[in-house]
Amino acid sequence: MSRSVIFVAIGGMLGAVARFGAVELIASFLPFTFPTGTFAVNVVGSFIMGAAVGISERYFIQPDWRVFLTAGFCGGFTTMSSFAFENVTLLIDRYYVTFAAYSTATFLACVGAAFLGFVLTRP
Repeated sequence: MSRSVIFVAIGGMLGAVARFGAVELIASFLPFTFPTGTFAVNVVGSFIMGAAVGISERYFIQPDWRVFLTAGFCGGFTTMSSFAFENVTLLIDRYYVTFAAYSTATFLACVGAAFLGFVLTRP
C-alpha cells in the first residue's frame, strides 16, 4: 500500500468525522427545512480545496500532504452524496422552492468558494 493511500484514508476519516460534527452542530442552531449544515460544509470544503491547491502551487507541499487535504480530508468532509439525497428528499416532499434555492445556492457558493480559495492562495 502506498503512502498516498494511507494519507487519503486518514484524511478521509478526519474529514468525515469533521463533517458529521459540523452538520450536527449547525443543525442544532438552525433547524430549518433548508439543509444548512450540508450547505455550510460544502462551501467550507470547497474553499479548503481551492486554498489547498493554491497553497501547494505557492509553496512546496509534499505530495502526500496535498492528497491528504484534497482527496482525503475534503473528499471526506464535503458531502455531495448527502447533497444529492437531500435534494431528492426535498423533491419527494414537494418543497420545490427550497429545492431550487438549495441547489442553486450550493452550486454558486461552492464554485465561488473554490475559486476564492484558489485565487487568495496562489502565487
